[in-house]
Amino acid sequence: MSDQAHKIRLIMELRRSGITDTQVLSAVERVPRELFVPDTFGDRAYDNIALPIDQGQTISQPYVVAYMTQVLELFPRAKVLEIGTGSGYQAAVLSPLCRRVFTVERFRSLSRRAEERFRALGLTNIVTRVGDGMLGWPEQAPFDRIMVTAAAADEVPQALKEQLRDNGGILVVPVGDGVAQEIVKVRRNGDTFEESRMLPVRFVPLVKGVAEEKR
Repeated sequence: MSDQAHKIRLIMELRRSGITDTQVLSAVERVPRELFVPDTFGDRAYDNIALPIDQGQTISQPYVVAYMTQVLELFPRAKVLEIGTGSGYQAAVLSPLCRRVFTVERFRSLSRRAEERFRALGLTNIVTRVGDGMLGWPEQAPFDRIMVTAAAADEVPQALKEQLRDNGGILVVPVGDGVAQEIVKVRRNGDTFEESRMLPVRFVPLVKGVAEEKR
């Protein structure tokens, strides 16, 4: 089966699983996921599963990528912060759905390779940074939307909540330990942060600091 046939099958599976936003589905369909997975897993690029990448990290299951993108409630002029660039796949899906994506990664090598993929695909509205994702990107705040692609241990990081735009900014983040995690959606109105608990998930942990690279 060709990559295109696999991709069509994946999009149909996402529809059946409750992804109803046609713009999100279109973004997933346009991004060549095979460019974001290791060559050894190229034949599984359009399977609806998470896959390992370098530095002990993962590229998320397409359903989780689409789900988190859908609940973020994006709009064309949105300024978005992503914590955890990884392979760059999630940022590539966000790219056509908003004005600009600022993405932070603690592994320099992952950030560099993600940048190369963004350039190859002509995704000029993505800005990368190597840094501590727990701190967000305060110089660029406030953000209309924030997505975290690693699990906060027990609560939503306060620094990220404070970088949300105060009139309806939305933050989507997995929260919990390695066994029990769930996606939490935070909506800010002034100094009030309304939290909703959503989908059970499994993500790598959100870790402080810039990483020491594994050789």
